[in-house]
Amino acid sequence: MKNPSETESEAQDAEPRIGTGPIGGQMSAIVSGLLLRFRLPSLSKRHGSTVILAAFSFINGCLSIGLMGVVALVTGQPFIFPSLGPTAFLYFYTPLTPAASPRNAIIGHLIGALAGWGSLLLFGLHHAGPALSAGVTGPRIGAAALSLGLTSGLMVLLKAPHPPAGATTLIISLGLFRTFDQVIVLMVAVLLLTLQAIAINRLAGLPYPLWNAKPAIQTTRPQGRATRS
Repeated sequence: MKNPSETESEAQDAEPRIGTGPIGGQMSAIVSGLLLRFRLPSLSKRHGSTVILAAFSFINGCLSIGLMGVVALVTGQPFIFPSLGPTAFLYFYTPLTPAASPRNAIIGHLIGALAGWGSLLLFGLHHAGPALSAGVTGPRIGAAALSLGLTSGLMVLLKAPHPPAGATTLIISLGLFRTFDQVIVLMVAVLLLTLQAIAINRLAGLPYPLWNAKPAIQTTRPQGRATRS
């Protein structure tokens, strides 16, 4: 009969081994997979080069926000907002971490959006101008503090941490988005970016989840009583 350490070792061996490259994360694995997919073996040998990684980040960042810009231009809706930037970076820097999973990103931004919009209503600010032009007032400070507190607490409660959601809730509670229609547009933008992350990461051959990240294997053993020799 196998002991627990042998079982853990076999489970770890069954997991895909993905290199972290010179800057950490899994970006070099994404770049390597894409270059091989598009039959560029000469470049794929240098997938760990910081120059290649920087070029990928530049192109992918332009593509991510550029696509949102085109959709915004066609629809006349604000599909571009600041917290999409850090979400995009998580999607393509550490895609296999729980914070970068579609579940955490979508739930996190949804919590942030609803907390921000609810705080505006509670403090009577849904018709007020944004803080950048109208100035910071007591109710505005209250709305911002409440929205960030709710977002942080609910993400922990629902086990769906996604740091960029903290920016989303402040964007709304500070008055940059004030209507529920804008909240819906914001969530559609998150969904579009998530679909792009699924497409690119899976095209690169990474086991990127369609919804929830795969639980990490526990490698620590529970401490028991010490035995006498």
